[in-house]
Amino acid sequence: MKIGLLFAGQAAQYPGMGKSLYEGSGAARKVFDEAGEKIKAWCFSGTVETLKMTRITQPCVFTVSMAAYAAFLEAISNQGQNFQNAVKPAGIAGFSLGEYSALAAAGVFSGIGKGLEIVAARGEFMSLANAGDGTMAAAIGSRKDILSCVDFAREDGVLECVNFNSPMQTVVAGSLDAVGRFSKTARENKIRTFPLEVSAAFHSPMMEDAAEPLKRLLLESDLEAPNLKIYCNVTGGDMFDGRQLKAEEVKAHLADVMARQVKSPVFWQETIENMASNGIGCFIEIGPGTVLSGLVRKTTPKTTALNVEDMESLDKTMKKLLEMHEGGDLAC
Repeated sequence: MKIGLLFAGQAAQYPGMGKSLYEGSGAARKVFDEAGEKIKAWCFSGTVETLKMTRITQPCVFTVSMAAYAAFLEAISNQGQNFQNAVKPAGIAGFSLGEYSALAAAGVFSGIGKGLEIVAARGEFMSLANAGDGTMAAAIGSRKDILSCVDFAREDGVLECVNFNSPMQTVVAGSLDAVGRFSKTARENKIRTFPLEVSAAFHSPMMEDAAEPLKRLLLESDLEAPNLKIYCNVTGGDMFDGRQLKAEEVKAHLADVMARQVKSPVFWQETIENMASNGIGCFIEIGPGTVLSGLVRKTTPKTTALNVEDMESLDKTMKKLLEMHEGGDLAC
């Protein structure tokens, strides 16, 4: 089977994240040192409330994800060439914010510093876009039923399904009143809902004000063609649709896709299904938390889901990968 990497998104953060990596991996320590003392302080010592602030969350989760990826690559480099070839990713993806970690892992940015600069700006843009007037809620039920409840509850407000996470989990976002109506309608239809601790309606039309400045920033940045296949949030498929773009076309394409991403739904279920249909049978979640690993198990239960968020999980994942390689289960 082939390996696929998944990068964590916003809401995966927690106090103390990344500290184990900093203390146990020279490669991870280098990432944190480049990110700076403020990022390290937020990650290692920040409170739950501090880490919930979008402008802080996004650069912190990006840094921890890239540190975890660096530690993972460092551990792989200590093994033989056959093993290194076997675990080279056949595809990568990132959930929302995590898509920037995927871009960084694929060499799109000139370095961690450039990726961090873009992510920090994205967090600021999103914090300012309709801040306080939007919210989000997760719903547990069939996609068809949830979409019906959204259509019924929308009325004259903003209300959309924005994260299609798994066959039985969808997140909706919109204006406060509209999300409130949705939650009431969903309960009446025996669909469980729970509010998300966010201050805005991410991936909805309410993020329109964040999309344009983000696009301008990306167009002004040095962006390279990815050296790994990236499955994108906006479609769930190959970000480049298998096309080989000219160098001058790559930046425009990436800027357009990532600007649309901030105000468009995340088709995560389709992402995982497409990766699995292309032969990826082992998914490794990179970054804080295990949310994406859980969604993999719910969407493609016959695949293997591992994660790297600290030194303990890195050791477990490497042990499992080595066992799979020795058993002939990994594709070279």
